[in-house]
Amino acid sequence: MEGLTKIDDLGKPRVVIVGGGFGGLELAKALADAPVQVVLIDKQNYHTFQPLLYQVASAGLNEGDIVSPFRKILSKQENFYFRLAEVQGVDPVAQVVETTIGRVRYDYLVLATGATTNYFGDEQMAQNAIAIKSVDDAIELRNTVLSNFEQALQLGDREQLNSLLDFVIVGGGPTGVEIAGALSELRTHVFPKDFRELDFKQMDIHLVQSGPVLLKGMSANASQQALESLQKFGVQVWLDARVKSYDGYTVTLNTGQQLITRTLIWAAGVTGAPIAGLRPDCLLPGNRYAVDEHNRVQGYENVFAIGDIAAMRTAAHPEGHPMVAQPALQQGRLLGENLVRLLAQQALQPFHYQDKGAMATIGRNHAVADIKLFDKVYHLQGFLAWLAWGVVHVVSLIGFRNRLMVLLNWTWSYLSHDKGLRYIIGKAKPPLQEAEVEEKAIV
Repeated sequence: MEGLTKIDDLGKPRVVIVGGGFGGLELAKALADAPVQVVLIDKQNYHTFQPLLYQVASAGLNEGDIVSPFRKILSKQENFYFRLAEVQGVDPVAQVVETTIGRVRYDYLVLATGATTNYFGDEQMAQNAIAIKSVDDAIELRNTVLSNFEQALQLGDREQLNSLLDFVIVGGGPTGVEIAGALSELRTHVFPKDFRELDFKQMDIHLVQSGPVLLKGMSANASQQALESLQKFGVQVWLDARVKSYDGYTVTLNTGQQLITRTLIWAAGVTGAPIAGLRPDCLLPGNRYAVDEHNRVQGYENVFAIGDIAAMRTAAHPEGHPMVAQPALQQGRLLGENLVRLLAQQALQPFHYQDKGAMATIGRNHAVADIKLFDKVYHLQGFLAWLAWGVVHVVSLIGFRNRLMVLLNWTWSYLSHDKGLRYIIGKAKPPLQEAEVEEKAIV
């Protein structure tokens, strides 16, 4: 569409935010009382609480429990406008954003497009693996896991059977560790009840990490505890190992070892999600925009970037801040304040990241946490860390309903050793073809 999108002109400076993740949403909220018009553009009409996507994938939560519509979140903010569209590019000279519903004029543009899965150029991996980056990904993984077991009931060939029961997770960060722990819980407490005819001693869970430790970036104590807990839960952890190839059936490691699985879960890395139109020299390796201490994109006066897409290189963070929620939230909040200062012709405040620590859950009563309070770091593990992890995530969710539903689901799961959301609705990986099956069960 060539014309301008139909948005009321309020006669105020217009701030266009591309992306409603943690940073974009926090910025929109921070501008609630500012003398500006806020326009948020996103290809989804909801905000996703990404740290709990793996819980959707492992049937612990309903997808509706971790999303919230933008219009509901900001329904009382009179200067807020939302448009459901995909951004195709930006014209910084004309100061317009090109979208699938037309062109949107801006006075200030904020890119909060986040990150996307990084397969490091491996097209075969991108085609055959399942990522956990979106609600759709999480639902596909849940459907695939459940579909695998339904198919396995009909197989007599042991190798084909194991290809459906075994799982390989690539990436030993929080997402990889958490999904490995969740699958081990399902194997112990849930699946044997649902699929009594299957021998779950044959279900292998492999976690492949390219480096020497899990949870890189957390303390050595947290890394070691995570490794020991996963091994206790029967997860086979491969350290200093890389996946060379995956054809949808055979995983080949750089050690020469081969693993057979129909389900490889990719949690090995992300890359920025830039949009076309800005000068190439402002984009750094990793597809992140180079920004100054005020989150202004290099070479532009009225274009900003926050969150995962922004690389603010400092002495403490030479490659930019970690691509997690806290930097995005803090940058969004400060940029909101700075835009008000900019309009008032006041000096802008530089961004200083307040690292609050990190945590990861491994399974029931098992988690690790490095919590930073008052310039001290507290290392928690076991039940206390698991409880702290739960409290932080419930409090961080948007909306009372989501907090209540997550708390109720978790309480029920804890008391019953059950994951109640085991249904197959929507997309799953294609089932085995008859030509691939050498021996089928007689029913």
